[in-house]
Amino acid sequence: MTTQEILVKAGQLILSLSILVVLHELGHFIPAKLFKTKVEKFYLFFDPWFSLFKFKKGETEYGIGWLPLGGYVKISGMIDESMDRDQLMKEPQPWEFRSKPAWQRLIIMIGGVTVNLILGFLIYAMMLWYWGETYLPTQNVKYGVSVDSLAQSIGLRDGDKILSIDNRKVENFQAIPAEIILHEAKSIQVERDGQELNVAIPPGFIRQMIKQKSPFAVPRVPYYVGYFSKESAGEKAGLKKGDKMISFNGEPATYLSDFKSRLQKYKNQTVQIGVLRGTDTLQVNVKVPDTGILGVYIDADMSKFFALNTRKYTFFEAIPAGFNKCINTLVKYVQQLRLIFVSKEVKASESLGGFLTIGNLFPGEWDWMSFWEMTALLSIILAFMNILPIPALDGGHVLFLLYEIVTGRKPSEKFLEYAQIVGMVLLFGLLLYANGLDLWRNIFSKWFS
Repeated sequence: MTTQEILVKAGQLILSLSILVVLHELGHFIPAKLFKTKVEKFYLFFDPWFSLFKFKKGETEYGIGWLPLGGYVKISGMIDESMDRDQLMKEPQPWEFRSKPAWQRLIIMIGGVTVNLILGFLIYAMMLWYWGETYLPTQNVKYGVSVDSLAQSIGLRDGDKILSIDNRKVENFQAIPAEIILHEAKSIQVERDGQELNVAIPPGFIRQMIKQKSPFAVPRVPYYVGYFSKESAGEKAGLKKGDKMISFNGEPATYLSDFKSRLQKYKNQTVQIGVLRGTDTLQVNVKVPDTGILGVYIDADMSKFFALNTRKYTFFEAIPAGFNKCINTLVKYVQQLRLIFVSKEVKASESLGGFLTIGNLFPGEWDWMSFWEMTALLSIILAFMNILPIPALDGGHVLFLLYEIVTGRKPSEKFLEYAQIVGMVLLFGLLLYANGLDLWRNIFSKWFS
């Protein structure tokens, strides 16, 4: 990964999280103000010891902290991460959180989660309205698939046409890996040389899929020259944009996967590549670099090879479609989380990740469609994680408030203070664990391998 790609990924991550954090905290801020509750601080990122920027307007200090782990609003009379004991030792004042009726405190606490869910829905709806929805139907993968060594180990082969997973048809080709993982599939049905075959998925396959974090099968495509890298060996040898590869050292080879596997065996050797240029058939001698890569790439536009399904939405059609997509995304995320606890295939140490993992989900070049897709996903994840009934999260406060509403008894401030401390220890422990896994996978494991 180049320095530019790292910076672009980091920039997208910071912008996305900043949007989510500010709007989440605004979800607490607005109802607090509506109920005449004093808000002392509104911060993007945390500001222990000092802040990067701040100003005061009215009774509230607004600012940007230096520790990019989220953000917060400090509401007077509330037991939160600020652990302001001095204020809580004084008599409750009318403008304080603790003086408000339980139903008002409940609305203030669920405001952040509500905003994140609404934001995820709105982003999906606006994306569908502006860009529509385009996907590659599984049945349109007419050349079959190219498979990696993991897929080959269970019996899949280049050229197989995937028909179904556990005898369930999957409309969207890109959804096949998720279908296998979320439903812990036992078999893949394929068409090979005109015959239908059942390929069993053995124990351990799904775990390996998750670990390698890359598709085990991709659409097989004809090898047309789309563009060249800098210092491309193929371009130097005389290949031209638009050339169609048809042979390798005299043997038929028309797909990109045919060349990838063969070139690795001919490093630092000269090979003969047959190409079709217009109506002419040519033989081009190419010196294969020691990397085994010619620097010749296909066009990334899949519509040049396959019939894609595209649906455009009117503004009013996009609203229910965006809502459905938001709910489906939430359901799939909960299913993924569930697997960590119940599946023998999914290990927390291999599935969890911190900021590096999240940052790598963004593309290496700025793409607004991908950016908003990721932001919507993260907004939904943030909403779900925050509503979990864990002290120090919004869900922990909601749990205690519901107890108060049902029983009519308010937990003591000392109890809430201790619960807050326990919750913060758990959260910081999980944060350190997840980011420690990132450091191990991306840095330290390479030193010991």
